[in-house]
Amino acid sequence: MPYYESVFIARQDITGAQTEALTETFTGIITEGGGQVTKTEPWGLRSLTYRIKKNRKGHYVLLNIDAPSEAVHEMERQMRLHEDVLRYMTLRVDELEEGPSAILTRQDRDRGDRGGRGDRGDRGPRGGGDRPPRSDRPAEEVSVAPASTGDVA
Repeated sequence: MPYYESVFIARQDITGAQTEALTETFTGIITEGGGQVTKTEPWGLRSLTYRIKKNRKGHYVLLNIDAPSEAVHEMERQMRLHEDVLRYMTLRVDELEEGPSAILTRQDRDRGDRGGRGDRGDRGPRGGGDRPPRSDRPAEEVSVAPASTGDVA
């Protein structure tokens, strides 16, 4: 059977439990169609790049699917009809990823690198890098035009 990765975004005003129920609904559609969902990854409430149906945030969920195309089409049809789903995208892939996705590994890395708010992580102290401070640099020469001496009426 072909492999698919599907990500959907649910509205920001539903709870985490409702998001899980929505995920279980879509998983049930896949299993009824003769496939299986090998991995479910909730990415949590994240900011959207632009407003979608007056929402600024959304609950993101990733599904790794091993199912026939008819089951995936039915799941997409149900996503299209469901009022809590803002957007979805399903891609056919050659193989499914094992372990956490790139989004979760980045989140874990970010949490591990940052000690807390205000910590600059691996970027070092704030400043101009290798440049000396502004007071140590020589002043640039500026040519000033002479003032006009004519009478102004």
